[in-house]
Amino acid sequence: MPLSFDLTGMQALDDSTWGDPVTRDVVAVHFFDIAPELPAGLDDAQTLRRRLAEHHAASGCLIEALVIWVDSLPALLRVEKVPMPFAPGKLAYSASILVPRARCSAVLQIICPEVGSPIARDVVVTQQAETRNRRRGHPYAPGLQGRLPFTSADDVRWDESFPDHPLSRARRWVVQTVPTVRVDPEFAALEPYCG
Repeated sequence: MPLSFDLTGMQALDDSTWGDPVTRDVVAVHFFDIAPELPAGLDDAQTLRRRLAEHHAASGCLIEALVIWVDSLPALLRVEKVPMPFAPGKLAYSASILVPRARCSAVLQIICPEVGSPIARDVVVTQQAETRNRRRGHPYAPGLQGRLPFTSADDVRWDESFPDHPLSRARRWVVQTVPTVRVDPEFAALEPYCG
């Protein structure tokens, strides 16, 4: 595997997938032996974010996209929400970290499903903010109308108030996991991704 990371509290489901028995969150690592298909280079954040938001609008909503460093390599962090298949009205939130090289990539991802009362975060935010501010335009693509709206409840400032919400869990996993990720030296030595 090109990436190794801390798996404390997770149970192996197979060679590349682990699950949290309490939250039902699933973590996976994948290697893709093809050139990454990003809509812009990592050095063009504005174009990359806008095009990713437009791409994810068909299936759900891109919440955020950031260029981060994983071990010694630049990577793309994406956080998104999508409707859960076979669970009408519920969403799954994911955070994925794509480490691109010129001809391949490695992806580390967590998927956090809604359990319990999934709309509590949205309801509280709605009560604390005017409705016109809650359903604001997408920060990366104003005017974008996707399958799911970008709302004020997606803002990171609500994570502390709702620590068990799947979006909060996904972001917390990123903060806890990224510093522990180690890139295999052979993967790191491959030709860099240039966009």
